Amino acid sequence: MHRSRTAAATALALALAVAPLLGMAGPPGAAAPARTARAGAAPAISPTPQSVRPRTDRVTLTPAVTVVAGPKADAAAVALVEESLHDAGAERVVRSGQAPAGRQLTVYVDGTEAARALAELGAGSSADLPAEGYALAVGDGRIALSGRDATGTYYAAQSLRQLLPHRDHPGAQIRGTAVRDWPATPLRGVIEGFYGTPWSHRARLDQLDFYGAHKMNLYVYSPKDDAYLREKWRDPYPADRLAEIKELVDRARERHVEFTYALSPGLSVCYSSDADLTALTAKFRTLWDIGVRTFAVPLDDISYTDWNCAADKDRFGTGGGAAGAAQAHLLNRVNREFIATHPGAQPLQMVPTEYYDVKPSPYKKALATQLDKDVLVEWTGVGVIAPTMTVAQARQAREVFGHPILTWDNYPVNDYVTNRLLLGPFNGREKGLPAQLAGITANPMIQPAASKLALHTVADYAWNDTAYDARASWGAAIEELAGGDARTAEALRAFADTGYASSLNPEQAPELAAALAEFGKGGPARKLDAVLRTLQDAPGVLRDRLPDRGFVEDSGPWLDAARAWGVAARTALRLVEATRAGQDAEAWRLRQRVPELVRTATSFVYVDMAGKRVPVLVADGVLDTFVDDALAGYDRALGVAGRPAASTDLSVYQDNAPSRMTDGDDATYFWSGAGPAAGAFVGLDLHAERPLGTVTLTMGKSGSPEDYLHHGVLEYSSDHKTWRRLAAFDGTPEVTVEPPAGTTARYVRARATQGQDNWLVVREFAVAGTDRVTVAGGPPAAPGSALRSAADGDPATVYRAARAAQPGEALEFTPDTPRTARSVTVLRPPGAPAGAARVAVRTGGSWHTLGTLSGALSRFAAGDGAIEGVRLMWRAGAAAPAVNEVILR
Repeated sequence: MHRSRTAAATALALALAVAPLLGMAGPPGAAAPARTARAGAAPAISPTPQSVRPRTDRVTLTPAVTVVAGPKADAAAVALVEESLHDAGAERVVRSGQAPAGRQLTVYVDGTEAARALAELGAGSSADLPAEGYALAVGDGRIALSGRDATGTYYAAQSLRQLLPHRDHPGAQIRGTAVRDWPATPLRGVIEGFYGTPWSHRARLDQLDFYGAHKMNLYVYSPKDDAYLREKWRDPYPADRLAEIKELVDRARERHVEFTYALSPGLSVCYSSDADLTALTAKFRTLWDIGVRTFAVPLDDISYTDWNCAADKDRFGTGGGAAGAAQAHLLNRVNREFIATHPGAQPLQMVPTEYYDVKPSPYKKALATQLDKDVLVEWTGVGVIAPTMTVAQARQAREVFGHPILTWDNYPVNDYVTNRLLLGPFNGREKGLPAQLAGITANPMIQPAASKLALHTVADYAWNDTAYDARASWGAAIEELAGGDARTAEALRAFADTGYASSLNPEQAPELAAALAEFGKGGPARKLDAVLRTLQDAPGVLRDRLPDRGFVEDSGPWLDAARAWGVAARTALRLVEATRAGQDAEAWRLRQRVPELVRTATSFVYVDMAGKRVPVLVADGVLDTFVDDALAGYDRALGVAGRPAASTDLSVYQDNAPSRMTDGDDATYFWSGAGPAAGAFVGLDLHAERPLGTVTLTMGKSGSPEDYLHHGVLEYSSDHKTWRRLAAFDGTPEVTVEPPAGTTARYVRARATQGQDNWLVVREFAVAGTDRVTVAGGPPAAPGSALRSAADGDPATVYRAARAAQPGEALEFTPDTPRTARSVTVLRPPGAPAGAARVAVRTGGSWHTLGTLSGALSRFAAGDGAIEGVRLMWRAGAAAPAVNEVILR
């Protein structure tokens, strides 16, 4: 039996009339909000009930259990109770009109007997609770539950399901408990409104099961790929498509979820057209006939300054106010000619074209004054993706739109960042907000099963915001999805932590970041290695053990990337340890291995519906920073600068990360995701204070030559706080500056001095050292390589010869000025043969042999005197030589 229309109407009437002014009031004599269950207490109910009182007794689950259901008890609730009793170990569950004699456990569901038992057990009556509220009690050898309405009874059954254990035999002891519970806001659910790869029919059915289990009562069907909702909104559905929607409607009814059909005619509708109104209501009628009772007309993401027909301009005029009047005209006709003429229809919902702020405007004023007052207006908060949402903002929205507000909360939707999974909790929403609203709907990710972590927390907040704790709810979501298995939960938590960051959760991978920070402050390496090992192993554990196979399927490339980053980070950790211990050969071996591991970690892609391959990100800014710092630490220990670390305060377009402007490849680039505002920057961290040589900034690219800083300055700093100007530039995409002699810095940045609409492309941003080394000789470099790579200050770059050395051939390194050094170190790739070259230095105008190359790392005492040059004299006939770096220190 579907949720009673009376209950739904009562809930919405409360939202329309009371919530915007006073907030939802609790029932008479309501207890204080519940708190998280203590260790050893009864299992936690999710969402957290408004009131939970523990009793001192226990109830034993007997082999046979009798269910006494009232004559009007919700069938789905009774079926769920019986299923939960079987899962708890009952061997036989019997439905009867009365309790049996003896010590057999009896469960009362609605009706007179349930009401009597609830009163005797201290849970009170459900009759004085708000719509969808319920009372539940366990104690004195019995269990009783009852709802304010059918949906309330179903929710009571869901709470009982969580209180009961999962066992394969009877005898479980269930702690005595008295619960009184009700929702903080009438409507709570999900709007499938993202762009990108649509959910499958199977996934939608699974989602409806999930919503029912989490006391979410609304699902808005608005997939952007359904052409019959948008481009072909006037056309009837083919029979097979309509049959699929009916299956969704029926499943929603079984789970006490309102299926809302959202038709989006704004791309082509003529607001004043009788024919279009007829087409719209005819479409609604076909959905009514298969059981839909809630309808919406989203008018977002369209132009309201360009009419679709001349008749609208003639009738309404032009501008935002005219658009609001036109939309109100159409919606009022739908409301009066369809909704009002169909008993049982729920209030009409609409999404305004201006859905993302609370600023007064002619458009909003037209809606406020002309749209029927019982139409619900959907609103995303202040911003399309609102980092925070407050009570004051909700009141402003109610005032400026003049209608009850149903939030369309764009979290955890990731259609604008398809390279990420957003796995953190619902956050940044003020306590007290739900009472100001007609309801809360969340826009989920392209990945349906992976959305469940965040949606679990949305459900918790929307039901009981007073008791909501984002981190605790997130932990409970992980435990639930892991099926109660400790090892699976540990793995899932480690993986979910890598996708924690979003506009609502600005801290990325907080648990992993804390472990890295502890190590950075002197914590033991073995402790950090255990954390990284858990992350490395997590994908395998989840693939083997996670009950929700959809989550594994959704997360595939991110799981692969997480494992690879775990391997890379653990290798980087060993590099740090080897560097600190002075294990030169091992450290160099690890230093060469890490970049390849990073390339693997960054190679995994999500393939979108258009076939585009999007490189995925996990714990970005945390794992990659740790690895970069490990490499930089090794390079500093060698006495070379290494590759600078790039940064920016601009958003990043797709995978065109800041690191691409320091990779030495002019064909790759950083690309911002928006035009730089005044003060926006791209910068380099040189890892240590050092002399500055030539600074080059190469911007723009083929296809977007205007994507450069049109007005900017180059600046440098030693502490990242006090900045000094190096040079200003205007109207040029290529900037080259020679710093004054003696200039030193650790940080260099290019900063916009004016805002601009064009985005920013940086192909290369480089700072040469003043202690340059000229490399000459041979053999000549192979294609893609260069002689200078053997002395460019970056051990990751390699000079590779195009052929074997010929007799007398040598590679010669000449510093700009003679350099005092204690040693000469030659770094080569793994497996480099011993004896490939003799190493000599020139001091005082004469050459002196130091020794012969012995392997991948060869170090020689330099002797006395300033070094004027270094020579590698190759052994003729040896394999084509390769050199990463020659270092004087």
